[in-house]
Amino acid sequence: MNIAVVGTGYVGLVTGTCLAEMGNHVVCIDIDENKVNKMRNGIIPIYEPHLDNLFERNIKQGRLVFSTDIQDAIDHANVVFLALPTPPGEDGSADLKYILGVADDLGKRLKKYTIVIDKSTVPVGTADRVREAIASNFNGEFDVVSNPEFLREGFAVDDFMKPDRIVIGTNSERAQVLLDELFKPFVRQGNPILFMDEKSAEMTKYAANSFLATKITFMNEMANLCEKVGADVDAVRIGIGSDTRIGNRFLFPGIGYGGSCFPKDVQALVKTAQEYGSDIQILDAVMKVNEKQKTVLAHAILDYFDGDLKGKRIAMWGLAFKPDTDDIREAPSIYMIEKLIEQGASVRAYDPEAMSNIQEQIGSKIEYASDPYDALNNADALVICTEWSVFRTPDFDDVANRLNSKVIFDGRNLYSPEKMKDLEFFYKSIGRKTIG
Repeated sequence: MNIAVVGTGYVGLVTGTCLAEMGNHVVCIDIDENKVNKMRNGIIPIYEPHLDNLFERNIKQGRLVFSTDIQDAIDHANVVFLALPTPPGEDGSADLKYILGVADDLGKRLKKYTIVIDKSTVPVGTADRVREAIASNFNGEFDVVSNPEFLREGFAVDDFMKPDRIVIGTNSERAQVLLDELFKPFVRQGNPILFMDEKSAEMTKYAANSFLATKITFMNEMANLCEKVGADVDAVRIGIGSDTRIGNRFLFPGIGYGGSCFPKDVQALVKTAQEYGSDIQILDAVMKVNEKQKTVLAHAILDYFDGDLKGKRIAMWGLAFKPDTDDIREAPSIYMIEKLIEQGASVRAYDPEAMSNIQEQIGSKIEYASDPYDALNNADALVICTEWSVFRTPDFDDVANRLNSKVIFDGRNLYSPEKMKDLEFFYKSIGRKTIG
């Protein structure tokens, strides 16, 4: 099948590459000519595990191409995916200017029946607005479909190639037949393709992410309570996660969720509810708790140093909002850095992939280390913000020798409190007994 993907961010690039891997001819469109030229030369603009091999193979075999020429791409396409940003506006609602702008342009360019697919995360009713924008300039036949993505950064390729389910919102039998053919190779293991109306598909994405954000936030609340009553959140997590009605995923406590999806999608769903006169109090609470959780360790660090961080040097491991990505959007590390600097501390940080992105955003506010151990030199404490695998089994003797004091604040519960006690570290984690 001939496919055009408009937008080459995380969603667009993974979508286009994986569709090409299944034998489709895919043209990825972007207005940034420099970015397009880099991709033509095999340079991936994002970090996503396993994407590079598929990317290079499909470029080499001619199934994946990149262009700034949207007209040529849609002239040859049966299906056009819109994978464009929907950033939150000042009021928390999703900004649809990019999607509606492209939809308006498509209406002026379409010449034949085409399926236009909203792949971006969009509010309920967006498919109708895209349909209206296209129809204002095009009198021919076309269908607008909602096909929300459920890609986890760090696992996006696996999630696309072997999805739990594929959600397609359309009332068009013609579109359903073509999209069933397009997506069937991805669900050979028997997972479902779920056809529903467009509004239900749009709501499914927001509801799924909001529920997972709620689950994470609930566990963070339990972790904070565990510390106060003397319980161990790891034991509690295992105890409730063994209940099949609850499940064991998204129950790991930490310093809050971040990234491109959960914060934006929860906020957008709350805004949608308000527009329809519905008050979702649980999601209001989720946002408030998560905002507070991002700096819970900063307050613990301040308490440890008796309220005075002036002149203190803090080492930081992890800047990305989660491991196996370079994405720093709404990353807890940024909130932590701001709090520490505000209190007079200096920060020297290391992350395997995200340092260039952090440097673009905050510049020289912090120092950047060449490796995890380099970050520790002469630091008064180590704070862990991201659970990269490289941080899980460090040389603790080397850690102790480089730090001024054996002090670790662990926002991702990487280490055993018992081991930290044996090694004579002060060790503060989330929802577990503080050592030292």
